Amino acid sequence: MKRVQFSLGINGLTHRTALLSLGSLAVGSMLFAAPAKAGCVDPRGGGTPAVIHHLPGLPGLFGSSIEHQTIVGTWHVVYTEGGGPFGEAFIQWHSDGTEWENISLPVLDGNLCLGSWKQIRAATFARNHYGWLYDAGLLSGYFNETETDVLSKDGNSYSGTNDIKMYDMSGNLTMDITGTASAERIQP
Repeated sequence: MKRVQFSLGINGLTHRTALLSLGSLAVGSMLFAAPAKAGCVDPRGGGTPAVIHHLPGLPGLFGSSIEHQTIVGTWHVVYTEGGGPFGEAFIQWHSDGTEWENISLPVLDGNLCLGSWKQIRAATFARNHYGWLYDAGLLSGYFNETETDVLSKDGNSYSGTNDIKMYDMSGNLTMDITGTASAERIQP
């Protein structure tokens, strides 16, 4: 049986050599990565979230005349805690009652979280959101954020209050934080 060797055309690297190189690079990156400290909403993470407050130059962003009757869509959210800015996020609320969030906290602290939501009254929505907490790169607990948001009449903004409870791996409450959220819809 004849052996066939594939070339990727990248400086003469073979498929096997390229895969071994990529694998080595991935393992090396993991060995030298900075340790993660906290989850999606943990203010103890040590990093300072970037606060942008407005995203200039993106077409169709905010202020569209399109009327929305639902919270389903993509949002730019600004969080406050203790009266000061805490972070900003992009959140997608899905029509199946699930949601995900990418917050402006350091990636290695854990900045992706997910949850579910339901409409509880006219223009009022409840969100139940979870994420992991880390300490020196090791899983140290989890958090649960509950939030109640009220959609504006035109459907292009919402505001609400949230409560974040942090737990260690044994389920013991370690911190309870309350704050606010204000959001603007990102138009398609």
